[in-house]
Amino acid sequence: MTEKLYLQSIEAGYFQNFSATITRVETEHVVLDRTLFYPLGGGQNWDVGHIEGPNGKLEVTEVRGREDVLHTVGEDHQLSVGDEVRGTIDWERRHAHMRMHTAQHLVSGLVYEMFDGARTVGNQIHSDRSRIDFNPISFDGAMLNQLVERTNEIIQQDLAVTDAVMTREQVNEIMPSERTNMDLLPASVRELRVVQIDDGFDLCPCAGTHVQRLGEIGDIQILGKKSKGKGTQRVSYNLLTPSVSASPNQDLL
Repeated sequence: MTEKLYLQSIEAGYFQNFSATITRVETEHVVLDRTLFYPLGGGQNWDVGHIEGPNGKLEVTEVRGREDVLHTVGEDHQLSVGDEVRGTIDWERRHAHMRMHTAQHLVSGLVYEMFDGARTVGNQIHSDRSRIDFNPISFDGAMLNQLVERTNEIIQQDLAVTDAVMTREQVNEIMPSERTNMDLLPASVRELRVVQIDDGFDLCPCAGTHVQRLGEIGDIQILGKKSKGKGTQRVSYNLLTPSVSASPNQDLL
């Protein structure tokens, strides 16, 4: 199973370079023993970048998989099991996903609190725009304006974002199970990685990448809403340039 380096901590999401060993090769893909590349999952899109091995640099154009993470590098990769490589993720895309995903947590928590417990039932995180599906709710213009105003007010507070490993019981003591969607997780899952905003402001099980402080997000803009039927509405958003800058750490050896 590929070791997912970005899950070591919130801070690990800021690393850009890493070393690894090839454990499996396929026609267009390679599997590494460890990776900083985030694979498609949890609504978040994959990282891109490149890996450099004995035969030079190869672009990584797609990343998928849960246990063994497959890095798409093209047919003529000329890599073999046991080769040592150096990977580099595209930082601009990674940080955009971190900002978007943390914004999704914040907006989902606020919608639940502000609008009678409306739940997040789906999301898609991209670098340029993202979306969240809520149920049951029917947003009007005033509701969306109120949501944007409150979200940006909290972003400007620059609250800390942390992660931890908690049991189901610990999570349920802090947040209602319907808010965290804990009731949708298989009962066999006993321990979870959770992402928390400033001592309980929001807490959610998640394996995505996130910023360390809300100030890195930038103000949110609502792009539109769409009915998805049966009381579900989809809200699309993007983010403005943040007031707090962030740079990658170079090497995770």
